Amino acid sequence: MPGHVVPDVMATQCSPVMIEGSSAMTEAEQRLGRRSPVLSYVMSIPSTPAPATNEADENSTQTSATVDTPETADTPETATAETAEERHARVEADALGFLNQLYAAALRMTRNPADAEDVVQETYAKAYSSFHQFAEGTNLKAWLYRILTNTYINSYRKKQRQPQISDGENIEDWQLARAESHTSSGLKSAEMVALENLPDSDVKEALQELAPDFRLAVYLADVEGFSYREIAEIMETPIGTVMSRLNRGRTQLRKLLADYATERGLLRHEGSKA
Repeated sequence: MPGHVVPDVMATQCSPVMIEGSSAMTEAEQRLGRRSPVLSYVMSIPSTPAPATNEADENSTQTSATVDTPETADTPETATAETAEERHARVEADALGFLNQLYAAALRMTRNPADAEDVVQETYAKAYSSFHQFAEGTNLKAWLYRILTNTYINSYRKKQRQPQISDGENIEDWQLARAESHTSSGLKSAEMVALENLPDSDVKEALQELAPDFRLAVYLADVEGFSYREIAEIMETPIGTVMSRLNRGRTQLRKLLADYATERGLLRHEGSKA
């Protein structure tokens, strides 16, 4: 990409279809090929925070990159401790495992495949040059999404809005959502059936009508499953602001999809007979 100087590992990996032989990519591509339930779960989410990440549990399952204290100097663990180069290579490989998810998020932000590739490529370039700042035991995915979001915001401020280019094969990634983590009690069954029968093109159009901040908040919470606290860190905003954006974004998206369903004859007006 012009204007970017990226490590060799990214030379042919700026979009999800450019990696071969990656098991993580194969699984993601398989998910991307399935028809989604068209976000009916988003319509049913109550306005409550997503479960906060239990950092204590996360930290308890992770081991330190190096153990180099007098008490453990002669133990077997010390003999196999990672060098700085090995740790860098491991974190780099772990980061590449999020390539598909980052590209999908970038595509939702930019609504332009070429711009999404640029944002992802720049994100990885920044991440590779900053791995020494990544603290072992913290959330690598959230760290990468924060870089991605900042990269997009900086690019958006410079370019403002680019012409929209729809690419159905790349853009339809809502099946990555974890619908099982949400309740369906917020919608009547008729509404759920109607929304599930909307074509993905309507969902994309409705989502793209949201303001960028609302669209990003909904994506991070309802597709990627980040907690409010994590989204606040990624977007660098107070948790209260995240909650407000999510509530307004979900409300607007629900109304837009209900309007589309009504226009298509899939959902009756409230005054109509069931």
